[in-house]
Amino acid sequence: MTLEYLQNYWWVLISILGALLVFLLFVQGGQSMLLGTRSKERRDLIANSMGRKWELTFTTLVVFGGAFFASFPLFYSTSFGGAYWLWVLILFTFVGQAVSYEYRRKKGNIYGTGFYDLLLFLNGSVGCILLGVAVSMFFFGADFTVTRGNLLDTASPVISRWGEGHGFEAIFDWQNLVLGFAVLFLARTMACLYMMNNISQDRSFFASLKRGVLLNGGLFLIFFLWFLTMLLLADGYTVTTGSYGYNETVTITPYFYLNNYIRLWWAGIALLIGVVMVLYSFIRSIMADHYTQGIWWAGIGVFLVVASLFWVAGFGGGAYYPSLSDPMSSLTIRNSSSSHFTLTVMSWVSLIIPFVLGYIWYAWASMDRHKLTSVELEEASHKY
Repeated sequence: MTLEYLQNYWWVLISILGALLVFLLFVQGGQSMLLGTRSKERRDLIANSMGRKWELTFTTLVVFGGAFFASFPLFYSTSFGGAYWLWVLILFTFVGQAVSYEYRRKKGNIYGTGFYDLLLFLNGSVGCILLGVAVSMFFFGADFTVTRGNLLDTASPVISRWGEGHGFEAIFDWQNLVLGFAVLFLARTMACLYMMNNISQDRSFFASLKRGVLLNGGLFLIFFLWFLTMLLLADGYTVTTGSYGYNETVTITPYFYLNNYIRLWWAGIALLIGVVMVLYSFIRSIMADHYTQGIWWAGIGVFLVVASLFWVAGFGGGAYYPSLSDPMSSLTIRNSSSSHFTLTVMSWVSLIIPFVLGYIWYAWASMDRHKLTSVELEEASHKY
């Protein structure tokens, strides 16, 4: 296996993990609805429906970061190490999520469930927006420089340096926020679709979830189409990578992502199929009297769309992490990857992934074999 083959292989794995993470953000979407739900019974149903899956999202986020660290360490050190304000805020919201599910209904809780519902709301709303901001920088760039020669500087062996904002400035970039809000409303829509499938509820609750699909799904489509239009009209970097991972030339290319979708026709097909599946899920869930399978149509569609975005960012000779302050510092899958030996060893380790996914699917099916009800919550020995 050549180094180029291994780099491509690991970028495909990264795209799969990223797409799976976005699908699982329906947990965060459900959490963002807690403060707007007046009925205590419904809040408990939402919290317990999402609580049975929250570890999957958290674990996938950790595995996604770990896979980046193993396969593309220069990105890991540049983004996670440089834009630390952005990532610290994301981490804070996820820590609040873990604490909330542990203590929300625990006896002796001096803060009450309202405090932990607030932490879950912050993870569901702010966490989704910030993750969207982080992903948006894959396309619209970030404020960093890479100087590989610094590795020989014993006084300050820091290869990557970030701008003064250290990721804070990215949060207030309107282009990044467009994708951030798209991710938020997608997560909320997916949460409604999941609860329509997972919770055995009265007709009024089901009707409210349908209205949630209509409202949040409509807002998602507005922000997503806005983001997709900006992306297809945006300039990109065409990069030629030389020896030792240095960029030899970086050329600003008009309509780079549009042309990349044309070159990578299979990525374009995945995008179109994914969009159609998501729209089908939204429309049928809204129009049908009692349709509960929308989460699967939308889930597969979201997976395909997100994976295609990763493919056009990394493949086709472009920079998947453009540098706004120094285009020559832009990261590609060629100049930011691990060594041939490391990628080879990790590729053998990655063969266990299908077995892990199989176990997750089995555990998911076991938990969702019976729909969640209020009676079950009252009788359950463990509840969130």
